[in-house]
Amino acid sequence: MEPKGLPDSEALPEALLALGVPFEDVNGLLAAHRRLARDPGLRGEFGGELRTQVAAIGTVGRPSGLWRGWPAGSDGSDYLSTLLLVALAPHTRAYHRALGIRPEVSRATLADLGRHLALARRRGGPGGLHNPAWLTLHFRGELYQLGRLQFQRKRLTGPDAEAAAAAGFGPWTLELHVPAHRGPLSPEACERSFARARGFFARHHPTEPYPTACVFSWLLDPQLADYLPADSNIVRFQRRFAPLGPPGEPEDDNPLRFVFGTAEGPLEDLPRDTVLQRAVVDHLRAGGHWHVVGGWLRL
Repeated sequence: MEPKGLPDSEALPEALLALGVPFEDVNGLLAAHRRLARDPGLRGEFGGELRTQVAAIGTVGRPSGLWRGWPAGSDGSDYLSTLLLVALAPHTRAYHRALGIRPEVSRATLADLGRHLALARRRGGPGGLHNPAWLTLHFRGELYQLGRLQFQRKRLTGPDAEAAAAAGFGPWTLELHVPAHRGPLSPEACERSFARARGFFARHHPTEPYPTACVFSWLLDPQLADYLPADSNIVRFQRRFAPLGPPGEPEDDNPLRFVFGTAEGPLEDLPRDTVLQRAVVDHLRAGGHWHVVGGWLRL
């Protein structure tokens, strides 16, 4: 029986192409589709989770419910969480259309599914999504790709909200994310994204006040300025933001995964082709640590 909510097996490849899915993953997804068709219990679990995800479209901060272990015992390589997002995509597009969001924004946002499948393969393993929870932000209308940057509707809580209050602004903010596949992080590209975000959220989410944007990233670790040129894109990106609380605990794996695609193996084996690669490795080899740092700016 064909799984409800999904295209049939002949139409599925076109639906995957529209989400940027790499060709290496298409056959695995078709096999997962056949598995759903054969297993009524799995189809029932799939349908129940799809209804849960559809009900969460438009919300902010709701738990994803879609972890790597979904369905129980899965490691992500069975592609079932990927298929769930494929089934969710038409509902997301309908939500975007109801808000008047342009189709090109929908395409750019939802195509992050394909990018994360490619990243998972690059980082090792048989394929599938390593972190399907992250993609629920895109498919629930909580995160949008607007040019170079991604913007997530966010209500800060706990220490982050306290730091925001101390800085003089409320808990509603747009959290920035910096995907690696959109070219240089130039000041001009960032400014175009900020300009788009100002108009986009005022127009499409007018009841939610977003006077500020924040970011929590290793890119804001001030130690990078000790290694990179003062006019580098990363250092200029850092200068946009005022601190939002002190640095957290060391997270050395974070820049390693983003810069090299892996945090495994000896530092001596990592490439040293760019100033950034050399900075990340040399700092660690000298006994230093990297931190995720929070910052904010007014839009």
